Amino acid sequence: MVLYRRMGIGLTLVQKMEEWFRSKGAEYSYIATDIDNEASISLFTLRSGYTKFRTPSILVHPVFAHRFPLHYRALRLLPISPSDAELLYRRRLSTTEFFPRDIGSILHNPLSLGTYLALPSDYSWTGLDSFLAEPPASWAVLSVWNCKALFRLEVRGAGKWRRWLSKATRAIDKALPCFRIPSVPDVFRPFGMYLMYGIEGEGKDAAEMVRVLCRHVHNMARKGGCAAVAAEVAAEEPLKKGIPYWRRMSCAEDLWCVKRLAEEYSDGAVGDWTKAAPGKSIFVDPREF
Repeated sequence: MVLYRRMGIGLTLVQKMEEWFRSKGAEYSYIATDIDNEASISLFTLRSGYTKFRTPSILVHPVFAHRFPLHYRALRLLPISPSDAELLYRRRLSTTEFFPRDIGSILHNPLSLGTYLALPSDYSWTGLDSFLAEPPASWAVLSVWNCKALFRLEVRGAGKWRRWLSKATRAIDKALPCFRIPSVPDVFRPFGMYLMYGIEGEGKDAAEMVRVLCRHVHNMARKGGCAAVAAEVAAEEPLKKGIPYWRRMSCAEDLWCVKRLAEEYSDGAVGDWTKAAPGKSIFVDPREF
């Protein structure tokens, strides 16, 4: 592949993709790359007219051989229907960057495994309308996407001692689940993953509620035969501290670059994203992960 570098092939591909985007009515084009990938960044920012936009984090947590306990007296988890989830997200996140206008089709997609609300145990749930009219002091919500059904990942290049050590932790964890040892799943052969998206909440206990929701997703992923769960959040996301992750498995700082393709605005209150100050939250479309 080195023989074909610096021949303009990458630039031509970008231009052809942008033409296709415009033909489909796209108003923006954006790319995600590693913040240290200087060649990719130069192609887009110096030669293709993109601007550096956001530096989100991809947070990945392994799935252990044991399940997390979810017996919390102070709160309860409530699954809500795709229709209720759509209404909640539109009410709360419709002006968030990259919020998909067809959020309903995402939530009704078979790959979307459900949306879950974390509520105080003493909150009387009578329906979404009453919740939106008078929410509790603290609450949190997220949805789950089945990436395993679409693709598999694999870690390569690890030494034998790393493979042996990870296998040993799994064996001990499986034999003694009561100790809840943080075992390393078998990521050295193709494995599946669940993605957490639509992470939202408010109140002083919201981050801790997100932590409980993440544990619930961990247990779902364990039952579904996955080796990891992931989330992608903005750098300033206030609920980020509630999302458990392993630093070695995560990408602490990704880079998004964006370019406006349309001449007229149809973003409503959002305005021009390329000129907007960074928001505290982003909505990651799971279809693009």
